[in-house]
Amino acid sequence: MEGIIFKALSGFYYVDDGTGTLTSCRGRGKLRHEKVTPLVGDRVEFTSLDNGQGALDAILPRKNQFARPAVANIDQLVIIASQSIPVTDPFLIDRVIAIAEGNGCESIVCVNKCDLASGEELVSLYRNAGYQALAVSAETGEGIDQLQALIAGKVSAFTGNSGVGKSSILNALEPGIALKTGEVSDKLGRGRHTTRHVELVRLSCGGVVADTPGFSSFDVDKMELCRKEELAGRFREFAPYVDQCQFQDCAHVKEKGCAVLAAVKAGKIAKSRHESYVRLYEQAKQIPDWERK
Repeated sequence: MEGIIFKALSGFYYVDDGTGTLTSCRGRGKLRHEKVTPLVGDRVEFTSLDNGQGALDAILPRKNQFARPAVANIDQLVIIASQSIPVTDPFLIDRVIAIAEGNGCESIVCVNKCDLASGEELVSLYRNAGYQALAVSAETGEGIDQLQALIAGKVSAFTGNSGVGKSSILNALEPGIALKTGEVSDKLGRGRHTTRHVELVRLSCGGVVADTPGFSSFDVDKMELCRKEELAGRFREFAPYVDQCQFQDCAHVKEKGCAVLAAVKAGKIAKSRHESYVRLYEQAKQIPDWERK
């Protein structure tokens, strides 16, 4: 039989065969020997056992996979941010977008808590960079219908730093889910990790979403990095300028004759986006190729 892993917990994989029924499965020994780790979102072949459980036989080819959040076969990442407590560092958003770009995955920037602090500046920043972006409020319902339209019929992973309201937004999208939400610590300015594992959830709009554990600014250094030569291609607003630089091997950091730097100076590329690029470029330079997957 074939199905999709909807939840992974304590060595068990809960597979949906399309009927809405989840079968609790263990992985076959050959998966361990092949050093293959099943991920939520994986399309799999499995065998039903007499005890009502199942055994994972094979992982079918993936179109993409992510280490954080640990998911596979995602159409789009919905990056939840906030301009209230906690205030999201744009670098975190830019890092996740760069990872999504490298995996052939779309990004949607969703600024929550717009009832407390307008997210329009952040929304405009990412729309101008070529991404879908919107402001919502899980508390008042503002923008939730627009978000629902963006995720209908697609497999989306919700991600973002802790406390921005990922589970609250999912509750607003589908009140019956009643996912556990947590209060934000005023002292720390960040949220408690209320989501402990990745799990896919079907929505009545026809979409499938993954609620994922939140990450802190410290966790961002554990996310995947690409080769420094590939990084400019993951900032889509750089595309009109990268071939206009004076030197073919331009790093777009501080080189003379750099068309990207000229675009930043002219206001055609946001300064914060280029600053994130430079920060990621410097990090990528420090990691040898053999350490990357």
